[in-house]
Amino acid sequence: MKFIEMTGARLREMIHPDEMEDEDLHKAGVEDDTIVRINEQGDIEVRRQTGWDVIGGVLGEFQERVKTASGLEWA
Repeated sequence: MKFIEMTGARLREMIHPDEMEDEDLHKAGVEDDTIVRINEQGDIEVRRQTGWDVIGGVLGEFQERVKTASGLEWA
């Protein structure tokens, strides 16, 4: 499976309110320097000490939005 990684701060900038609210990100433990990744299906995962946890997802035409926000390609 391919992913794009970014920081929590970058995720907050690109995510739409109908996908996740800032309060939801905070409850999930996403801070500005938290490492998160999004897969090609739109699942948002947060890095924990021992692995990754799915915390939500992005909707619609997110693939180009994620690439533009991160400056990265799917890897």
